[in-house]
Amino acid sequence: MAITLPALPYEANALEPHISANTLGFHHGKHHQTYVTNLNNLIQGTELAEESLEKIILAVANKPEKVGIFNNAAQVWNHTFYWNCMKKGGGGAPSGAIATKITEDFGSFEAFVEAFKSAGLTQFGSGWAWLVLEGGKLKITKTANADTPLAHDQKAILTVDVWEHAYYLDYQNKRADYLDVFLKSLVNWDFANANLKA
Repeated sequence: MAITLPALPYEANALEPHISANTLGFHHGKHHQTYVTNLNNLIQGTELAEESLEKIILAVANKPEKVGIFNNAAQVWNHTFYWNCMKKGGGGAPSGAIATKITEDFGSFEAFVEAFKSAGLTQFGSGWAWLVLEGGKLKITKTANADTPLAHDQKAILTVDVWEHAYYLDYQNKRADYLDVFLKSLVNWDFANANLKA
């Protein structure tokens, strides 16, 4: 079964004015699609061709000779997860179980915000900032390039993409502004709650 590009969970203009339809058109339609195409080409005719995306990632993680497959598979997964981390009218303080757990593990929502933004800002070059569940506790991590919590026995709860193609058309080099807008106006806490519960 070929890996396919999932549709965005909203219209391309749904996140405006925070993320433009132009950015989503390139980011989803070009970058995400390229990872899908590359992955299918790399696994065609191999034992991985019939596996799920998650199984492919776990099968090739930490294998230097399979790094091309890992990078493309992980980027397909990371991007699909990221689209769901945003919604129209999102952002602000969470409610429900994720709110309780954030306060429990970080001390306050404000402390979480500062730590999450710091992870995104200090990820040198391309990568991701994550809220993950590990050993029953929430923690903030950052991964370089295509790396993903799935390869580290961590459960992903939330992510923000800090590759420049995620924000450059709208924010140029102002990554801090993009992270601020992500948390204030875009983050999908319903998705985070669902991940925490799953």
